[in-house]
Amino acid sequence: MGTELVVATDRVQKFFDDLEAQKAILSTSTKLFTTLSKHFNSLQDSLSQKSQSLESKIQSLESRSRETLESLDLRETSIPERESAAAARIEEQKAAALAEFEKSISGNLDLPETLKSFSRKMDPQGLLKFIISKRKESISLRTELVQAIAEAVDPPKLVLDALEGFLDSKAKKIGVTDKRWACGLLVQALFPEGRSNSGEKGPEFSRSMVERAARIADTWKAQMVGDSNGGGGTLGAAEAVMFVQMVIGFRLKEKFSEEFFRKLVMEHAARRDMAKLAGALEFGEKMGDVIDELVKNGKEIEAVYFASETGLTERFPPVSLLKSYLRNSKKNATTILRNGNNSLAATEESSTLELNSIKAIIKCVEDHKLESEFSLDSLRKRATHLEKAKAERKKSSAASSRSHNNNNKRAYGGGVGGGGGGGGRGVGSSSFRPAKAAKFSNAYPSFNRRNPNPPPQHSPATRYSGPYNYPSQSVYDGPTAASYGSTYGVPHAQSPAALPPQHYSLSGDNMAAGGFRSSGAYGGQTSYGPYDYANAAPPSYQPPTYPQ
Repeated sequence: MGTELVVATDRVQKFFDDLEAQKAILSTSTKLFTTLSKHFNSLQDSLSQKSQSLESKIQSLESRSRETLESLDLRETSIPERESAAAARIEEQKAAALAEFEKSISGNLDLPETLKSFSRKMDPQGLLKFIISKRKESISLRTELVQAIAEAVDPPKLVLDALEGFLDSKAKKIGVTDKRWACGLLVQALFPEGRSNSGEKGPEFSRSMVERAARIADTWKAQMVGDSNGGGGTLGAAEAVMFVQMVIGFRLKEKFSEEFFRKLVMEHAARRDMAKLAGALEFGEKMGDVIDELVKNGKEIEAVYFASETGLTERFPPVSLLKSYLRNSKKNATTILRNGNNSLAATEESSTLELNSIKAIIKCVEDHKLESEFSLDSLRKRATHLEKAKAERKKSSAASSRSHNNNNKRAYGGGVGGGGGGGGRGVGSSSFRPAKAAKFSNAYPSFNRRNPNPPPQHSPATRYSGPYNYPSQSVYDGPTAASYGSTYGVPHAQSPAALPPQHYSLSGDNMAAGGFRSSGAYGGQTSYGPYDYANAAPPSYQPPTYPQ
């Protein structure tokens, strides 16, 4: 009986095991069915979407085909009219050009007419020379050149001729700076600013003109590479902008590598035009890398302009970049001041760096209308303080320089008489003039005279025992002075610098009027002969100090 019960229990257990296995198989089958159902449903949805997209594209293609055919029909029917209009325009320009050749340019022509005259004549060299001569009127030139170039029979040919002349001058290193500036104006006039950014299609050029522009661009790039490799010149930011403008205008960017343009943009990112042109170069996702590199190089201001022009302000917030730039500029200014031990030169350099940084931030904030997010009040106050301190340092330095020069003059003698009396150079000097000491017979024996036989001198007389004063000075207790002889022509010592001879003729009355308190008159003629400053030896004594 027990054996039968054990056998029955095993059979039941086996039965349950079979049920569990079948349950697992059923569950797996259910999951697989669900997965397959979802997969087939997604395939069906995808096929349906692709079918709809294909149908939409077919309809769009049919619509564009109809529009294209209609446009072609319209262009075909308008060919005679356009041909006649073009012929009339060519004849008009031809007549205008011939009329310009027949008449000479007078000096009375105004700026617009002269520019149009050179453009009609297709004279690139004359146009460049005239633009250079009117460099002070750059604002008017930029405005008038656009209309003037339109008067040319072939505007792109005129500009390309001018560029070829500039490249020849650059190769010869003659007149490069002026021609570079003038050609930049011509390129800007041919491709007005903002066209690429606004999505407006540029002018169409013939295939031959585009090929010529490509040859010029290749030659230009070769010169750039030579300049960067030490070929005897440097590529300026203005020239880099002009090159990029020409490449974009003639649609030549596919002929150059993206890395070349990226390097060009990074080197001259400080030019505001370069930020605008970077969007037209279509760096795509790599534009963010360019801005990242600008930030790492401490060019946060340039990064703000690039981010604004390319629509990446969310990734590169302008306010955050400006605050970072301000912190770095303050840190750099402090470092310069500390490394220079707070010297005057270090103070000046630090102040200039901080002031320039503040001005750049203010300009950037105003350009992008960020006043509500970035307050400028404290920066403007700081800029005013720095400018005032700089002006005071400059004023103090100038005053110190003048004082130093005056001290040097006094050290070599500043007056006519023994104490710098009135009527001659250095009136008001308090230092005793050594050259006058040579007129006394026995005073300062170490003084070497170039003339071995001076005229006889009168004996000293104590005629000026009382105090005497000079104009614009305090009263001095003067020493005993000698009466002057008939001729006062002995050479005098003066500073080593060669000075023109001076002649002094003072009467006794004039000397008294100058402030001398005399008890008598000079004992002879008081006209003084010319001083020989260039040949006199320097004095070997120190001037006495007078009590005041």
